[in-house]
Amino acid sequence: MMRESLMRQLLNWLKRRWHKFWSEDTAPRMPKRSKERDKEWMALEISQKRSHMVLGALVGIFVVCFLRAGYLQCFNTEFLQKQGEVRYARTLEIAAGRGQIFDRNGVVLAASLPARSIWATTNLVTATPQQISELSDLLGVSERTLQKRLARKDAFVNLARQVDMDVVRRVQAMHLEGLTYSPDVKRHYPGGEVSAHIVGFNNREDHGQEGVELANDKTLTGQNGSRRVIRDRLGHVIEEMWTQEPVPGKDLHLSIDSRIQYIAYSAVRNAVEKHQAKAGAVVVADSITGEILALVSWPGFDPNDRSTFVFDKIRNRVVTDTYEPGSIMKPFAIAKALDMGIVRPDSLIETAPGSIMVADRKISDTRNFGLLTVSQVIAKSSNVGTVKIALQIPAQTLWETYSRLGFGQAPQVGFPGAVAGRLRPAKTWGPVEQATISYGYGLSTSLMQIAQAYTVFARNGDVIPLTLMKQDHPAAGEQVYRPEVARQMRAMMMTTVHRGGTASRLKVTGYTVAGKTGTVYKVKNGEYVKDYVASFVGVAPATQPRLVVAVMIDEPKDSGHVGGVVAAPVFGEVVEAALRTLLVNPDDPMMVAGGGLLARTTH
Repeated sequence: MMRESLMRQLLNWLKRRWHKFWSEDTAPRMPKRSKERDKEWMALEISQKRSHMVLGALVGIFVVCFLRAGYLQCFNTEFLQKQGEVRYARTLEIAAGRGQIFDRNGVVLAASLPARSIWATTNLVTATPQQISELSDLLGVSERTLQKRLARKDAFVNLARQVDMDVVRRVQAMHLEGLTYSPDVKRHYPGGEVSAHIVGFNNREDHGQEGVELANDKTLTGQNGSRRVIRDRLGHVIEEMWTQEPVPGKDLHLSIDSRIQYIAYSAVRNAVEKHQAKAGAVVVADSITGEILALVSWPGFDPNDRSTFVFDKIRNRVVTDTYEPGSIMKPFAIAKALDMGIVRPDSLIETAPGSIMVADRKISDTRNFGLLTVSQVIAKSSNVGTVKIALQIPAQTLWETYSRLGFGQAPQVGFPGAVAGRLRPAKTWGPVEQATISYGYGLSTSLMQIAQAYTVFARNGDVIPLTLMKQDHPAAGEQVYRPEVARQMRAMMMTTVHRGGTASRLKVTGYTVAGKTGTVYKVKNGEYVKDYVASFVGVAPATQPRLVVAVMIDEPKDSGHVGGVVAAPVFGEVVEAALRTLLVNPDDPMMVAGGGLLARTTH
C-alpha cells in the first residue's frame, strides 16, 4: 500500500512539473478572466500547428527526392545514359554490299549501286507544306506518311531507303535542317525484262524474293556493318566511327548467255503478240553440260520498277506452271519399245480406220493414216500408232522409264518454286491410263522437265540434270536408253520437219534439227475446253546435238493454234540464231555442199 501511494505521488509531481514546463516555455501566458484574450490564444495555437504540418510535409518531400535521386544514380544509371546519348549519338546499321550476278560471259545481270538512306531528327526539321509535298514526290512517299513520321516528338526516323544518288542531290538542294544521309545500296538489273524471270528481284531489306536472288540469298547476302554517329544540336554529323565493317556477299556466275537470252525473249514475245496468246515460254539448254543458256517467260516485268510486279507477270512459267504435254511425250514410249526390241524404226503399224477402242475409250487420230512405219508414227504424230506400241510395254516398265527421265519429280535447277508435276503410280494405271499417258494426257509436267527429259535424245540415251550455274565440265547422266536408240529416235524426229510432218513449216538455215510437236486441249473446271497449249521440243544440230530447246505457247487465238504452226517457228528462230552465236558449224548436207550460209535449206 505504501509503495502504491508513493507511486501515485510521484506521478502527480511529474504531471505538475510537465504542466509548468509547457505553460512557461512553450505556451504564451494567458491573461486571466478575458474572453478576447482567449480567442487570440486559440488562433495563435492553430497557426503554430499548421506551420508544423507544412514543415513536416516539406521534410517528407526532400526525403523522397533524396531517395529517388539515390535510386536513379545507383540502380538506373545505364538507362539514363542511353537516354542522354539518344540526344546526340546514333548507331546506324550499314548494309553490306550484295554479291553481283553475272552471265556466263561476265555480263552483269544484277548489281548493287551506291544509294542513301535519309533520316530525320524530327525536332530539328522545319518544313513548309510546299517542301513536304516536294519531298514526297522525290522520295516516292505519301505526304500523309511523311507528316506522320515528322510529327513524332524528339525522334530519329527513317524517311526513305535506297534513294538514288541523283534524288539525294535534289533533296540536299532543298536545304532542310535535321536530315541525315547514311550510306546504303540499291539493287539494279541492267537486263530489265529480258532476264527478269531468271535473276528475280529483292525486297526493301535487300533480300531475294524471286528467282536466283531468292534461291541464292544466303550466298549473295553479306554481313552488315554498323557505324556510330555523333551529331550537334542542329543534326550535323561532327564525328563518326565504324563499330563493325560490312562484309560483302559472294558473286554468282550463271550459265545464262545474255545474247541467246535476248534472242529467245524476242522470239517468244513476238509469237505471243502475233497469235494473241495468253502467255509463252522457252528454255534453251546445252546438251553437253546441262547448262541453261536461256530461260524466258512472257508476259514479263521490269525488276527495276515495282509497279510492274503483278503475279501473272512475275511467275516463271517454265518451272512453276504444269500442263498436259500432249504429243511431245510420244517419243519416250516409242523409244522404250525400240530399246526393248518390241519394234524397229521400219516396223509397220496399222492405224486404220483412224481410231482404236481401249476398254470403253475411243482414241482417234486427226485422220485415217492407214499403215505407218514407226518413223511415220512420229512424223505424223499418230495417237493410234503410239497407243498400239505403248500397250505392248508393261505398265511398271513404262512408269519407271518416265520416272528416270524426271517426270513426277521437281527438277533440281537451283530455282525456287520448281514443281514436280503429276505422274501416278503404275499400279493405278488401267489400259486407258497407259494409253493416254503414252500420248501426253493423264499426266502433268513443266516445260523445264520436258527440256531435261529431251536431253536423253540429244545424248547417247542418258538424261542429265539441268542447271542455272556455269559449269566447267560435261555433265554425268543416267542411262535410260541404249545409245543406238537415241540415234534412231533423232533420225525419226527429223522427219517431223520434212514434208508431210507435223512441223513442215519449220525453217532453219544451215542446221539439221529433230523435234516433236504438241497440241493439247486445256482443262478448266475439270473439263477439256477448246483452249490449246501449243508446243515444240527438239535438238540441234540433229547429227551432233548441242542444244535442246523447248517452246510453249499458251492459248493462241489468232493465226493458228497447233504446235507446228505456233511453237515450231519460235524453235527455228531461236535455234538458228543461238547456234550461230555459239559458232557451231553448219551440218546440213546441202549447206555444206553449197559452200556455206548462202545456200538455204528448207525442212
